Amino acid sequence: MSPETAAQETSLEAPSGQTWLPKAGAWFWLATAFLATIFALGILAFILRWQTGWGDRRLWGYYAATFSFLFSTALTAPVVSVGLRIVGGSWRRPVCRVAELFSLVGILSFLWFLPLIRLIPPARGRLSIWYGLAGAPHVWETVAMATLVAAGLALLYWASIPDMARSRGGGGKLTFLGRLAFSWTGSGRQWRVLKAGLLLLGVFYLLMLVFVQSLFASDFVVSLVPGSKDALFPAYHVMTALQTATALVTLTLFLLRKWGGLQDYIGPATFKGLGRLLLVVTLLWFYFWWSGFIVMWYGRRPEEELLLELFVTGPNRPFFALSLGLNFVVPFLLLLFNPIRKSILGPSIVSVLVLLGTLFDRIRLFTASFSMTESGNAITRLPPARVPDWIDLFILLGGLSGLALTFLASIRLLPVLSWWEITEGLKLQAERTLGRKKVIMVAKPE
Repeated sequence: MSPETAAQETSLEAPSGQTWLPKAGAWFWLATAFLATIFALGILAFILRWQTGWGDRRLWGYYAATFSFLFSTALTAPVVSVGLRIVGGSWRRPVCRVAELFSLVGILSFLWFLPLIRLIPPARGRLSIWYGLAGAPHVWETVAMATLVAAGLALLYWASIPDMARSRGGGGKLTFLGRLAFSWTGSGRQWRVLKAGLLLLGVFYLLMLVFVQSLFASDFVVSLVPGSKDALFPAYHVMTALQTATALVTLTLFLLRKWGGLQDYIGPATFKGLGRLLLVVTLLWFYFWWSGFIVMWYGRRPEEELLLELFVTGPNRPFFALSLGLNFVVPFLLLLFNPIRKSILGPSIVSVLVLLGTLFDRIRLFTASFSMTESGNAITRLPPARVPDWIDLFILLGGLSGLALTFLASIRLLPVLSWWEITEGLKLQAERTLGRKKVIMVAKPE
C-alpha cells in the first residue's frame, strides 16, 4: 500500500474507525483490577501512617520518595513530547500523545503532594531559598505545583482537539469529547492556531517543570540537611527526571505495541530515535551527578565529607550503588552497541533498568533528608538508613499502581495515539526508487 493510500484510509481516526485504543481484552481488565487493589491497599497504608501524626518526619521518607518518583516520571513525561515537537522528525509522532497522557497522573501527584508539604518547616528562621518570604514554602510551592499540573492538562487538551472533533456517535452526532472540541472544523487558520498554541503551551510547561523541580529539590532535600549547599543538586534532580521520563515513555510504547495491537503505528524507527535519546540523557545523568560530587569530594571539608557519607558512602551506599549501576553504568554499556540501541527490545530493557535506578535514587535522597532531625550549619551525626516497614512498602506500591492505573483509565478516555499527527506524517511521505532500492522520502514543510 502506498503512503498516499494509507493516509486516505487512516484519515484522522484510529483503526476500525474508532479513536480509542483497540478493543481491550481480558488482560486489560485483569491488570486494572489488580492495580486498583494495590492502589486501595496503598490508600489504607497512608491512612494508617496518617494516624501516627506529623511530628516524626522520618516516618514519611518513603512517602516523599514515592511522590518524587511520580514527579520524575509522569509529571516530566510531557516534556518528552514538547522537546520532540520542537526538534521535529517523523519518528516522534507516535510518542507525543503517549507522553502527554501522563499529564492526567498529575492530578494524583498533586493530591499526593498536599499532605507532604505540611512536613516542611516554615522558611523563617532557617536557611532556604525563600529568604523568609511570607507563606513560604507552603503556599508558594503549592501554587507552583498546581500551575504545573494545570499547564500539563491544558497541553493535553489542546493537542487532542482534532482527534476529539472526530469523535462522533451514531448518525454523526457529537459525543461528549466531540463537544469539548467546540467549533473545530480543521480550517487552515485553526491548524495554525493549534500548532502555535502547542509551541507556547509546551515551552511554558518546560519552563514551569524546571522551576518547580528546582523548588522541590531545594525544599525537600537541600534545606532539610544541615550544611548542605549543593547548588547543582536541583539541576541533577531535573536531569534525572528527564532520563526517567524518557524511559517511562519508551516502556509504555513497547507495551502498547506488544499488547495494544499498535504494531503498524509504533515502528522500529520510533524506538531507534528513543534509543539515541536515552543514550544522551544517560550521559547527561552522569555529567550532572559528577559535577556535584567532585566539588565536595575535592573540597574535603569536614561538613562536605559528612554529606558524602550521608548520601554516597555511608548508610545509604547500597541505594547509591544500585542507582549508579542502573541509571548509568549498565544503560551506557548497553546503548553503546548499535544493534541494541536500534532495536525495539534494547531501549525497552534499558528503560526498565532506568526506572528501577531512579526509584532507588529517590529512596536514597529522601529517606536520608527526612531522617535529619537536627538543625544548624553542619551535620554532627549521621542517622541510620531508614529500613521500610510494611506501611512504607504498601505506600510505595500504591503510588506506582496509581500511576499505572491512571494511565490505563486515560487511554479509555482519550486516543492513545495522536492520529492527526500520524496522518499528517503519512501524507508527508512518498515511496521513491533510488537505484535498485525503494526508499521512503519525508517532506519537511516547516
